[in-house]
Amino acid sequence: MMSLSLLHSPHSLTLNLHPHAHFSHSSPYSMSILRRLTLTLRPRPSHNRHRRIATTCAAVRQDTTLWTPAPLSEVEPAAESLFHISVDISAAPDLVTSHTRAGQYLQLRVPDAPKPVFLAIASPPKLASARGAFEFLVKSVKGSTAEALCALKRGDVVELSQVMGNGFDISRIDPPAKFGTVIVFATGSGISPIRSLVESGFGASQRSDVRLYYGARNLQRMAYQDRFKEWESSGVKIVPVLSQPDDSWSGERGFVQEAFKKAKQISNPLSTGAVLCGQKEMAEEVTSILVADGVSGEKILKNF
Repeated sequence: MMSLSLLHSPHSLTLNLHPHAHFSHSSPYSMSILRRLTLTLRPRPSHNRHRRIATTCAAVRQDTTLWTPAPLSEVEPAAESLFHISVDISAAPDLVTSHTRAGQYLQLRVPDAPKPVFLAIASPPKLASARGAFEFLVKSVKGSTAEALCALKRGDVVELSQVMGNGFDISRIDPPAKFGTVIVFATGSGISPIRSLVESGFGASQRSDVRLYYGARNLQRMAYQDRFKEWESSGVKIVPVLSQPDDSWSGERGFVQEAFKKAKQISNPLSTGAVLCGQKEMAEEVTSILVADGVSGEKILKNF
């Protein structure tokens, strides 16, 4: 059996593993733990010392994330600083079936990158079932794991975690006959899970007013423009909003919350729902506007 002692004083914390200690197969600790680990701490109040001890214990736990290797099947520019990434998961049936709702996300690891990146799944769940693929819209940020991912090529192998999150719970704004108005808001790469929602179908054609306010700096940074026609044919009116357009732009300018506030046009707040994804400030401001107009907070959907 393992013999372990924890000694601490106001100035130090010592973890002793006795020389003949061993671990059972069920132990959550790695055999690589040093036989003697000493952490020197500055004198702190008792509650801070206890917090440090808890942190030390957490640090030796093993990573329980299940990682699945999968090859990239496509890496292509989607807009300025944005890339369309497709990952082949046909050999991972558990991943295929775990994507059940638009708005879910996962972690992705790239070889030699210091940490994984969280990515919302852009493709609808039916694509995973039909083609064995997850698609993502990734913003390349200098020095980040996302930048390393966007620099990879078709055939390069990455690792995916389990699918996470509850996604957009559309049942809260169903049936379409009762919730005829649904206002959708997205900014930047936040359009990614919104694409999944629109292409999954949420009864847009059966509702009287479905609008998507989609914000970007300019048209060069606006992804999925080639899908707008298809989305509109499904019943979703696209309202592009540009914060820094060129002089030829005749559409909405500024930020999506400003464009919506100017238009409003909510005939019955009690039959209105909303879906938000993007910058925190946008989400907070839009939520405040909707709630002030009488829209129930329970009918404002987010994927986090």
